[in-house]
Amino acid sequence: MIVLSYNPGHDGAFAYLEDGRLVASIEAEKDSHYRHSSLAVPDVFSVLSELKEIPDVLCRGGWWTSDPHQSKQRGVAGYHGVRNTEIVVGKMRLLGRTVEYFSSSHERSHLLCAFGMSNLPKGTPCYALLWEGVIGSFYEIDSELNLTKLADVMPEPGHRYALLYGLADPTFDMSIAEFSRFSDAGKLMALASFSKRSRPSDEEERIIAFLMQDCLHLNPKECETLRHCRHYNVGLDDQEFRNFAGIVSDRIFDRFYQFAKSNMKKRMPLLITGGCGLNCDWNTKWRESNLFSEVFVPPVPNDSGSAIGTAIDAQFHFTGNPKIKWSVYAGLEFVANGAFDASLYDEYKTDYAMVADMLTSNLIIGWVNGKSEIGPRALGNRSILASPFKESTRVRLNDIKQREQFRPIAPVCLEEDAARWFGCDRPSPFMLFTQPVSTDALTAVTHVNGTARIQTVSFVTNSHLHELLRAFKARTGYGVLCNTSLNFKERGFINNIADLSSYTIEHSLDGFVIEGKCYMLKSSNTYQAFLRASSSSASRSRGKQ
Repeated sequence: MIVLSYNPGHDGAFAYLEDGRLVASIEAEKDSHYRHSSLAVPDVFSVLSELKEIPDVLCRGGWWTSDPHQSKQRGVAGYHGVRNTEIVVGKMRLLGRTVEYFSSSHERSHLLCAFGMSNLPKGTPCYALLWEGVIGSFYEIDSELNLTKLADVMPEPGHRYALLYGLADPTFDMSIAEFSRFSDAGKLMALASFSKRSRPSDEEERIIAFLMQDCLHLNPKECETLRHCRHYNVGLDDQEFRNFAGIVSDRIFDRFYQFAKSNMKKRMPLLITGGCGLNCDWNTKWRESNLFSEVFVPPVPNDSGSAIGTAIDAQFHFTGNPKIKWSVYAGLEFVANGAFDASLYDEYKTDYAMVADMLTSNLIIGWVNGKSEIGPRALGNRSILASPFKESTRVRLNDIKQREQFRPIAPVCLEEDAARWFGCDRPSPFMLFTQPVSTDALTAVTHVNGTARIQTVSFVTNSHLHELLRAFKARTGYGVLCNTSLNFKERGFINNIADLSSYTIEHSLDGFVIEGKCYMLKSSNTYQAFLRASSSSASRSRGKQ
C-alpha cells in the first residue's frame, strides 16, 4: 500500500509510505526556505518526483477550524480529538484514479508518529506525553492502540515557556503579538542552563503564577500587566533573568512530573512528542525520573512529523499495522549540479584523512552527504563540522550562524567513545538528550552547565561521518566533532550547491565537502595557513629522507 500524506500549514510537510516504509519526508522549510513554512507548489513537485505510482491513500492532517462540524463535512479533521470515531474517510479522484481519502486530528498525528516510529512492537501498551505550543496532555495507549487522554495537565506549555523569553527581550513587542515567537523556546532552553539559583523571589512567584495560570490561551498582550516587574525588557544578558529562566523551566517540568508521579504507576514506556520534545533537558529528566520502563522521542516531535503521523494513522486504519520502517535520512537528495563560481575554490577528491587534517587545524567545513535529515536537527548529512577543543571555535561557529553567543554547540561522537567522554551508555542518534561532559578538553561543545546535547554515530547509522570521526580520532585521540546545522539564519537546511557556495562566502566557512569532492575557499585565511603549514611539513619530511 502506498500512502501519501500532507500537513499543509505550519511546519508543512509531505510523507510518503510504501508498504510500511518511510520513503520520503519532504518538509517545506528545507532547501533554504523560511522556518515553519507552509507547503508550496515546488514541494508538490518534489514529492511527485519521489512517487513511483499513484498512491492508494491520500491523507490530510487536521488543523484549526472555526467550525469543526462544517470542516469535517468537507473532509478535514480538526486540531483536537483522539478517538477513532473522529477520523474522516472517503473516496476522491487523483490523476484519473479513485483513491482512498483519510484525515485525522493534529493531536492524533503526533501520537501515532511517536508510536509508529518507536521500537515498541505493535500491541505494546504505553504512556504518551504530547506537549507543544497548544496541547499539554498525558495519554495511555492500550494493546489495541486505543488512545485515552489521562489529563490536560497544562495548556500551551511551549507557548508559555517561550513567552518568558519575549518578556525579557526588548525586541519583542508584546502589545501587537498574538502568540510567542517559534524560535524563542530553543533560546530559552539555552539560557535556562545559566541559572545559578533555584528559589524565586516573591515578584518572580507572581510572574510564574501569571505564566502558568489556568486559561486556554495566554495572549502576549496580557503581559503588559508585568511591565513594572524587574525582568520586563531587562535584556537577555541579565544574570538574574537567566536565573529565573531556569526556575521557570523547572517549574513547568515539575507540573507534568508531579502528575505523572501521582497517576502513572504502571511502569510502562513513555512516548514524548510535540515541539517540547525538542527540549533535551526535559527529555533527560524524564529518562532519569525512573517512572517509566523506557523513554522514546522521535527525531520529528514537532509539527514536521505531523504528516508522518497522519500517514501512520491511515496505514493503521486500512491495514491494522501502526508500525513503519524508517531512516532519519529520508529527506531529499542534495542538488550538486547547480551553477556556482568554481574558480573561487580549490577542488580535491574527498579523502577522510585530508578532511580530518583540516579539522584538526581548526578549519570549519560544511559537510553534505546523501539525503537530508528529517526534522530540525542536523545529524551529519547537512552539517557544519569543526574541532571541539577551543572556546574560540564555539564563538566563531555562533558568528557563522549569526546567532546569540549564549547558544551551545552540540557534539557528534563515535558511539563507542560516548561513554568515555559523555557518560552515555546507550545510542543517542538524534541529539535529543543531554549528557554530562567528563573532560575539560571538549570546550567548544561543553555548555555552561557542564553538559552537551550529544549525537552518537556508528558505522550503521552514518558510515561517512563515522569514518571521518575515526580519522579525526587517529589524529587527536578524540572521536568527537562540533556539529551544527548547515542553514541560513531562520531558514531550513541548505540543499543545493549554489546556496552552499553563497553561504560559504557570506558566512566565512573555510570550505565544504559534498560526497566525492572537497571545495576549499581560496580566500580563506585559515585555509591558506593550513596550506602553508602542510607545505612546510612536507618539506621537512622530504629533508629527513
